[in-house]
Amino acid sequence: MAEKETYFFRATDMQMVEMFLSQECAYECVKELGELGLIQFIDLEKGTNLFQRSFVPELKRADEMERRLRYLAAEINAEGIKVPIEYEIPPAPNSTATESDLETMIGTLEDELKEVKKNLTALRNSYVDLMELKQTLIAADIFFRKGSGSLWSVPTNSYSLEEGDEGGRLHFITGVIDRDKVGTFERVIWRSCRGNVFVKTVEIKDEMTDPDSGEIVEKNVFICFFQGNQLEQRVKKICDGMSCRVYPCSEKTSRRHEVRDQVTTRLAEMEDVICQTQEHRTQQLKDIAVDIRSWIVKVKKWRSIYYTMSKFNVNDTRTGFIAEGWVRTCDLENVKQALKRGATTSGSVVMPILNTVGSSMPPPTYHPTNKITKGYQVIIDAYGVATYQEINPAIFTVITFPFLFGIMFGDMAHGLFLFLFGAWFIYKESYFDLRKHLLDEIISMLYHGRYIIMMMGIFASYSGFLYNEIYSKGVDIFGSSWRMPNDDQTYTSSDSVTLDPKYDYGPPYYYGIDPMWILSENKLTYLNSYKMKLSVILGLSQMTFGLFISLSNYRYFGRVLDIWFTFIPQLIFLECIIGYMCFLIFYKWFFVDAGKSNPSILITMIDMFLSIGSGIDSDDKFYEGQEFVQLCLVIIALCMVPIMFAAKPLIEKYQRNKDVADYEALSYDSDDEDLEEREKAEQAAELDIWVNQGIHTIEFCLGVISNTASYLRLWALSLAHSELSEVLWDMTMYYAFEWLDWDEGGCILLIFIFAAWAALTVSILLCMEGLSAFLHALRLHWVEFQNKFYDGNGYKFLPFSFSLILENEENLEEISAI
Repeated sequence: MAEKETYFFRATDMQMVEMFLSQECAYECVKELGELGLIQFIDLEKGTNLFQRSFVPELKRADEMERRLRYLAAEINAEGIKVPIEYEIPPAPNSTATESDLETMIGTLEDELKEVKKNLTALRNSYVDLMELKQTLIAADIFFRKGSGSLWSVPTNSYSLEEGDEGGRLHFITGVIDRDKVGTFERVIWRSCRGNVFVKTVEIKDEMTDPDSGEIVEKNVFICFFQGNQLEQRVKKICDGMSCRVYPCSEKTSRRHEVRDQVTTRLAEMEDVICQTQEHRTQQLKDIAVDIRSWIVKVKKWRSIYYTMSKFNVNDTRTGFIAEGWVRTCDLENVKQALKRGATTSGSVVMPILNTVGSSMPPPTYHPTNKITKGYQVIIDAYGVATYQEINPAIFTVITFPFLFGIMFGDMAHGLFLFLFGAWFIYKESYFDLRKHLLDEIISMLYHGRYIIMMMGIFASYSGFLYNEIYSKGVDIFGSSWRMPNDDQTYTSSDSVTLDPKYDYGPPYYYGIDPMWILSENKLTYLNSYKMKLSVILGLSQMTFGLFISLSNYRYFGRVLDIWFTFIPQLIFLECIIGYMCFLIFYKWFFVDAGKSNPSILITMIDMFLSIGSGIDSDDKFYEGQEFVQLCLVIIALCMVPIMFAAKPLIEKYQRNKDVADYEALSYDSDDEDLEEREKAEQAAELDIWVNQGIHTIEFCLGVISNTASYLRLWALSLAHSELSEVLWDMTMYYAFEWLDWDEGGCILLIFIFAAWAALTVSILLCMEGLSAFLHALRLHWVEFQNKFYDGNGYKFLPFSFSLILENEENLEEISAI
C-alpha cells in the first residue's frame, strides 16, 4: 500500500549515497551509471574554479571536437545534404580506447574540408574574373565597332584609337562594376575629373554569382576615356575606392579576339575542374553525414563522463575519488550492479564501495510519468516543483484541468475538433518522435501537449452535451419536456408564448439543458443563473478537496498542530460561508416555490454579515429559523480567525520555553553574553513566526471570498464562448440561409460565406477562445486550488543520464534532416 501511495501521490523515496572509486575504474563506473540514469551526483568541488578541477585537458579536447563537429554540421546544412534521421546510438567509449583516433579523424576531415573549400572558392573567383574579362572584351568589340550599327556612339570631337594624332591620343580603362553603383560611379568621375573623362557602361546579360556569398549579383561593364597620366591615376583611384574590377583590354581588334578565345578555352577547362571539385566535396560531406550523429553522441557522452568526474573529490592518498549523490531507494541494487560491471570492464583490482549516508540536505523530488501524465506534470512543475514527499497535484490535474476547461469551452462541435486535433498528433507519434528536434516551437508545444488537447476536447464535448450546444444551437435529442398549448388563438394573438412550468412541463429532460430553452427569450437569464451557481459549487468542491489534501500532508509529516489549528479552522471557516451559500443554492433548487417567493441568495449572503441578528422579511426567507442559523455560522466563522492566527504560535512558544528551561536546568555553566544573544535571536524568530502566521491567516480569510469569485470565470467564459459562437452564426450562416436567393447564384455565395464562418470559427473560437480557457483553467489550479495545500519548494531529480543529455543536444538540432 505504501509503494502505491508513493508512486501515485508522493515522490519516490530518495537515499544519499557515498561512493569510493579507484582511478582505474572511475571512468567505466560513471559510464555504466550514465547508461542507466539512476543517480544525481552532488558537486563536491562547488567552490573550486572550473580550471582548477580535475580532467580540464580532457574537457578542452571534448570542446574542440564539438566545435569541429559543429563546423561539419554547418557545412552539411549549407550543401542541403539530408542526414539520416534513424541512427544507432553508440555506447560511450571505453576507458581503454582513447579518443585520439576519433579526434584525429574529425580534425583531418575539418582540415580537408577547409582546404577543399578554400580551393573551390579560389577557383570560383578565378572563374568569375575570367567571365568578367570575357564580358569586357565583348563589350569593347561592340564599342569599337565602326558603323551606324554600333551599340555606343563616340562623340564627334573624339579621336579614333587606331587612327589619328599621337599627341591627342585617347587612353582608356575597362572593368566591371556592380549595377547599383553605376550612377554613383559616373557622378564621382564627372565631379572629380571636371567632365574631362568620357564614361560608357553596358549591362552584362549573363547571371553572375558571388563566390563568397553564393548570391546572384548584377554587374555592368564600363569604359572610361581620358587624356593624360593625371586623369588616369585619378580614375584608377576612384575604381579602387568603389571596388571596381579593372581588366586589361588591347587597342587592337585581333589581339582582343585572340585573348577572348584563350579566355573561353580556360573557362571551359575551369568549369570541369570546379564541377569535379564540387562533386568530390559533396561526396565527402555525404560520407560524413552518415556518421556525424554517432560522432556527436560519442563526443557528448565522453565529455559528460569527464564533466561528472570533475565533481568528485580526490581522496587523501590520491589513488581514487569520492563521489556523493541521490539515488532512488528502489534503485540501490541496480547502482551496485552497475559499479560492479564498471570495475570488471576496467580490470581494476580495487572494487568500488557504495555506502548509504544521512544528509541534512532536502532530497530531490521525482515523480514517475508516462506519455499521458507528463504534460500535466510539466504544468505543475511550472508553478513549482513539489517539496519532497508532499502530495503531487498532477495526478488530480489529469481530470480536473480538462474538466474545468470543458466547463468554459462547452460545445459539442468545438470539443470534437479539439479531440480530433489531439488524436491526430497521437496517431502520428512515431513520425514526430523522430523529428522532435526539428519541430517549430509552437508545433513542438502542441505535440508535447497532445494528450492534454485530446482530453480537453473530450470534456468540452461532454460539457457541450450538458449545455445542449453545438455551434451555440440546441439539439433535440430526447424530445423536449415542455408541452406547447393546443389553442390556435394563443399563436395568433402574440408573437411569443409564455409557458408555466407548473402546467406545461412534463417529466424532467433526460440529461442536460432542455432544447426549448435555446429558443426562449429568457435563455440568458436561465443559463446565467444555472452556470453561475454551478461555478460556485465546483469552486467550493475543489477548494474543499484541496484542504483535505493538506490534511493528508499534515498527517504524513506528523504536523499535529497544523491539523488542529490550521486545517480544521480553515475548513470550518470555508464551509460556514461558501458551504452555506451552496446549501442555499441546493435548497432553492429543491424546496423553494418560485411562484410564491423568490429570495435572492446574493442578498441573503450580504445581509448575513451586514445585518447580523436582524429579522428577515418573509419574501426573502428560505426556511424557518434562518436568522438563528446564520448568526451561529457568522459567530463560528469569526471565532476561527483568532484560532488560525494565534493558537499555533502560542503553543509553539510554550514548547520552546519548556525546552529552554529543561536545557538551562541541565547546563551548569552559562555565559551571560551567549544567553543574551540567544534571547535576541529567539525574539526575532518569534516575531517572524507571528508575521508569517498573520499573513497566512489574512490571505486565507480574504481568499475564501476572492477565490470563490474567481471560479465565476467558469460561468463568464462559458457565456462568452456561447454568445460569440451565436454571433458568428447569425452574422454569416443565418444570413445566408435566410436572405440568399438560391435561383440567382446563392449557392455559390454560400460557399464563400461558409468559408468565412469556418475561418472565423477556427481562428477565434478554437484558437483564441481555446487559449483563453486554457490559461484560466491554469490559473484556477495554480492559485485557487494549489494554494490550499501545495508548497512547491522542492527541486527536480535530474540524474546523470546519457538519454537526458542527448534530448537537449543542440548539435543534433543543427543538422537538418528534411
